Formats: sequence, structure tokens, C-alpha cells
Amino acid sequence: MPSIVGKIVDALHLGKDKSQHKSPVFDHTKITVFFVLGGPGAGKGTQCSRLVEDYGFCHLSAGDLLRAEQHREGSEFGELIQTCIREGTIVPMEVTVKLLENAMAAALKEGRSGDGWADGRGRFLVDGFPRKMDQAIKFDEEVCMASMVLFFSTTEEVMLARLLERGKTSGREDDNAESIKKRFNTYKETTMPVIEHYRALGKVAEVDSSAAVEVVHKDAKVAVEKILNK
Repeated sequence: MPSIVGKIVDALHLGKDKSQHKSPVFDHTKITVFFVLGGPGAGKGTQCSRLVEDYGFCHLSAGDLLRAEQHREGSEFGELIQTCIREGTIVPMEVTVKLLENAMAAALKEGRSGDGWADGRGRFLVDGFPRKMDQAIKFDEEVCMASMVLFFSTTEEVMLARLLERGKTSGREDDNAESIKKRFNTYKETTMPVIEHYRALGKVAEVDSSAAVEVVHKDAKVAVEKILNK
């Protein structure tokens, strides 16, 4: 899909000087970024909502940002995102990373109040991203170095049961047994290497999300507080 990628490269000015090293936009000593990863149906969204209430995080979902951007009036990426979705191709990572960067900048500009948001500081839960190693590297190098990966792990049986139950009311086309199994395979092949990469760096906190929501929440809080209290 060279025409689409070409437009994106032009829009993001990626072709000016590829050899030039760019420092991250945000200082990781002031900006705390937790990547929230786990398989489909692992309970990431549910736990993110609770952690936002607990610690005043700004919760960013890469998928939600892409869906919103494709319909935003005046968006420089909307047409490109729509084309990718229509043709069943992956939205190039440059767009996703840029949308996350823009959302973080907007949240910091808001001047949120509360712990972790004074003097140019901020706290972010980035949900469902990065899904691939190239996304992880690009975000760390150009946007902000991640503080930790909060990894919600459970069995495929648990995730399948949850997604099929959700599919009864979600209206999502991919909440069916055939699509779910494909998503599991993609997760194992592309996202698990990301988790192992950060595990080798000592940046993974694994939480068993098979238990009841309240139990998982308690364990997630313990993991988060270890980083926030450093």
C-alpha cells in the first residue's frame, strides 16, 4: 500500500533526515508511562478504569484514538485511517504513535490536578499498545521511555469465555470464536515478544487476571505503587 504509507511519511515529515537522532518528546523522569498489555479478554480495560480512579492516570487506548481520529473533522490522518480499515490493512505505526503523542501533549496542556500532575509531570496508562516490537522501540525512542509494562495474564479458555460473553452485547464483529482464535495467534506471535523484551529489562509486572475483578485490582495496585513510590 505504498500510496498510503507515502502520504503518511510526508505528513509526519519522516523523510527529512532519517539518520538524525531524535530525543524523546517527553522526559521519562517527569512523565510516567505504563503500557498495559495482555491477550484479548484479559481484562485490561476494566482494570485501567479502576487504576484511573486510584491514581489519576490519563487512560489512552490506541484503538479508541484511531477510531476517533478517522471521523475527526480536519484530521490529517482520517482519510488514511479509513482507507486502511476499509482495505483490511494495518494502520502504519507512525500514525498510532503520533496520535498517542498528541493525546499526551493535550492531557499535559489541560493542567490536570492531583498527585503526579504538578510541575509538568503526568501519568499515563497506554492500553493495548505496543502490539509489536517496532512500535515499542519507536515510542521509547521518540515519545517517552516506558516506566513499566503491566501485563495481565490468563488462559485462552478464560479469555475466550469472556469475549464470547461480551460478544452477546458488544456489537463488535470480531467477538466471535473464529476471529478470537486469530486474535490469540496474533497476540502470541507479535505481542508476547514485546512483553519478553521488557521483561528482560526488568520492566514487567505480571498480574494473574483469571481471578475476580476485585482481586486482580488489588494485585495491580501493588504493582503500580512499586513504581510510583520509587
